[in-house]
Amino acid sequence: MKVGFVAIVGRPNAGKSTLINSIIGDKVAIVSDKAHTTRNNIQGIYNDNESQIVFIDTPGIHKPINKLSTYMNKQSYYSLSDADIILFMIDSNEKFGKGDNFILEKIKKENKPIFLILNKVDKIKKDSLFKMIEEYNKLYNFNEIIPISALKNDNINDLIKTIKRYLSEGDAFYSNDYYTDKSINFMVSELVREKVLNLTNEEVPHAVTCITEKYEDNGSSIHLNILIIVEREGLKKILVGHNGSMIKKIGIEAREDIEKLVLKKVYLELFVKVIKNWKEKEKYLIEFGFKDNDE
Repeated sequence: MKVGFVAIVGRPNAGKSTLINSIIGDKVAIVSDKAHTTRNNIQGIYNDNESQIVFIDTPGIHKPINKLSTYMNKQSYYSLSDADIILFMIDSNEKFGKGDNFILEKIKKENKPIFLILNKVDKIKKDSLFKMIEEYNKLYNFNEIIPISALKNDNINDLIKTIKRYLSEGDAFYSNDYYTDKSINFMVSELVREKVLNLTNEEVPHAVTCITEKYEDNGSSIHLNILIIVEREGLKKILVGHNGSMIKKIGIEAREDIEKLVLKKVYLELFVKVIKNWKEKEKYLIEFGFKDNDE
């Protein structure tokens, strides 16, 4: 069977997480309009009768401004060394900028097949798309240039077929009932973080962290305690909301998605803790055994 690792790289908000969810057909990576939503390399495992392709969703590569953003860039760079193919994803509605060029220069050094993935092409005219492809052909000798709409699932099957042509024969890396490498603790905490980001708009920065402190499966139901870590008291007040209105809304929406994931009744309790700097947060994560859960 055809097997291999495929890294998806690009600027923040290019649509990498939406693509991997579309390919896998399940929610592997959380999605929000905020930049840097993805903070870890997350593997989505695609299986069919003739192949197993491990897609690696990476944090958006960007100019680092703090320790968290430096960490996220490193996560993306690690994925490149493991990959057999690199998908360089761009938003076709945005101009090719300095950030895109920075990524291109980085991945060119890997000496691996590079596909340019033009996402969100459902929003542009065909004539504009043809001209765009011509321009990108001049920019670099990409192995493939493939237009898609990850959100609408357009041209995803052709992308899979093309990837297979570049992969070697081998044994599967995972059992065919696996669709991600992440633990259930990680996935449920990420679903809570997604709701935090989506419901608070720009008020709460992407540095918010969610940790599963308790996951108790009682057979017919699951009891969860998830801790939300923020860096300021003001952010805690926003997340709790007036008379607990915001934390209740976050819990309701997160519980609905978690129940779809675990296929059981879920009892969810959310707690908010203020930890003011990175070293304190890192120490807390290590102390309670959650270092690999997020950071």
